[in-house]
Amino acid sequence: MAASATQRAGLNLRDSGNGNPSREDTAFDDQVNTRPIKSLNSSVNLDDEYTQDGSVDINGKPSVRNKSGNLKACPFILGNECCERLAYYGINSNLVNYLKNRFKQSNSTAANNVTNWAGTCYITPLIGAFIADAYWGRYKTIAVFSIVYFFGMVLLTISASVPGLKPHCKQSDSNCLVTKGQSGVFFLSIYIIALGTGGIKPCVSSFGADQFDETDDVEKKKKSSFFNWFYFSINIGALVASSVLVWVQQNVGWEFGFGIPTVAMGIAVCSFFSGTRLYRHQKPGGSPLTRIAQVLVASFRKWNISVPHDKSGLYEFQDKESVIEGSRKLQHTDGFLFLDKAAVETVNDKSAVGSNNLWRLCTVTQVEELKAVIRILPIWASGIIFATVYSQMTTLFVEQGDTMDARIGPNFEIPAASLSIFDTLSVIFWVPVYDRLIVPLARKYTGHQRGFTQLQRMGIGLVISILSMVVAAIVEIKRLDMVKEHNYYERLHIPMSIFWQIPQYFLVGAAEIFTFIGQLEFFYDQAPDAMRSLMSAVSLTTVALGNYLSTLLVTIVTDITTRNGKTGWIPNNLNYGHIDYFFWLLAILSGLNFLVYLLISRWYTYKRATGVFHVSK
Repeated sequence: MAASATQRAGLNLRDSGNGNPSREDTAFDDQVNTRPIKSLNSSVNLDDEYTQDGSVDINGKPSVRNKSGNLKACPFILGNECCERLAYYGINSNLVNYLKNRFKQSNSTAANNVTNWAGTCYITPLIGAFIADAYWGRYKTIAVFSIVYFFGMVLLTISASVPGLKPHCKQSDSNCLVTKGQSGVFFLSIYIIALGTGGIKPCVSSFGADQFDETDDVEKKKKSSFFNWFYFSINIGALVASSVLVWVQQNVGWEFGFGIPTVAMGIAVCSFFSGTRLYRHQKPGGSPLTRIAQVLVASFRKWNISVPHDKSGLYEFQDKESVIEGSRKLQHTDGFLFLDKAAVETVNDKSAVGSNNLWRLCTVTQVEELKAVIRILPIWASGIIFATVYSQMTTLFVEQGDTMDARIGPNFEIPAASLSIFDTLSVIFWVPVYDRLIVPLARKYTGHQRGFTQLQRMGIGLVISILSMVVAAIVEIKRLDMVKEHNYYERLHIPMSIFWQIPQYFLVGAAEIFTFIGQLEFFYDQAPDAMRSLMSAVSLTTVALGNYLSTLLVTIVTDITTRNGKTGWIPNNLNYGHIDYFFWLLAILSGLNFLVYLLISRWYTYKRATGVFHVSK
């Protein structure tokens, strides 16, 4: 496939030996050009006029640099993310109390239902990401799944508002029964929402990053800051959810507590569509799973073929473009040499019609795509324990806070779920501090453009997460000591201020700034160009698996510690329990996880892209 006119005129000129461009570079065929041609002498102006990363507008035409993308498109994307996260956290922040009070579930059952649902919200992105990378592109995927999400929010509001569908149980009702129909509609609605998140979550951050041309140094630098402000917008939405919405749910009613997030989701959809004419789009590159399967099949078919010592002899498309839509070529890297067999040419690689059999011969770029994914997976796995720590904010942190004194003055009580506001405030505080102070300061010492490498940034967050669990355990020890000293075992709230929890929330927020934002940037940059949505989804599955791991740990701990009639670590009355032991368990697991991470990060090899993006007409 031929490169675009701008790319060939501006980036691929070679000297023919007499100081003039070679005949190969000036003989263009109009039928294979995808960007406008003025003349060879105006190629520099064309490069300035059009983006060089292969992006196109909504009509499939090359993106005009000064009329699309960049900071002009970001407000619509950030507004969408802010409102969508307000909707999500408007449910997630206080869902454990809704299940306990209205569905009469126990502490452990409610916590597990919350983590199972939250986990599903971070598994479904695999579906949306595959559709985006293979078929629809990120814009269409976000658009369709946003509508699904909104429908789920409407159904949830109906389930909490319409007589006969909403459960009538109150916190004081011990014998209240919830019907199967009420449970069914409620769980159907929240899992429709989980499906909706599957198309938004893996695509929106990548779609935002797509607005910055990677071939332009100025825009590339802005892209790094975009991820910080993207996470900032998430937490603005979370701030409103964990403060105003939780208070509304506790004091006004759940119909309003779910209705307001529904309106917010409607605003999110409108915000996204409002920026349509400004967006830059990367075309889908076809099924990434098919390309991976082709490399594996071709490698095993040639298991007895030797890989040449000179890797330049491996098969690769000769033009500067990759054969994969929307992708650049990847240079060969050492490691996983067995996979290189897929790029060794043999006499059996031709199909019956004379073309290459894609299940017998793959390009070096295709092989390197798979290598990049394999190298990313250990880094991905290290985020699971971190996500388990993060999930405690909506489960055990809330249940711990429910036992403490939540009064502010004589007439106001802060809901325990609203304490997550301090996690959000921590993020809002640290994002500008990190972007404006820490990065420039670190840059002076490290010489790295971003201050820290992405791996260093994530590692710092893992250390801070350990400290958050240590602090949570110490707070619980202090609380249990007061219970024991004053015989407060049967008291619903002990006279220990809920604000003792602030440090553990604040530390989790600080850890997010380093680890979660580091993951966003790392998975976008290190993913193969045509797999960015999929790898963003893979990064999100750490949150899902972290929630599932939390569920598993709670189940195992409850089973083991309640044997022989014991109350266990996490009983319904936490005054008889020991959730401090659970926090210590997570701190130990996090410490071991960090040690493994250090080994993995030393082994990691960064991807090396070359050439220009391939964009077909």
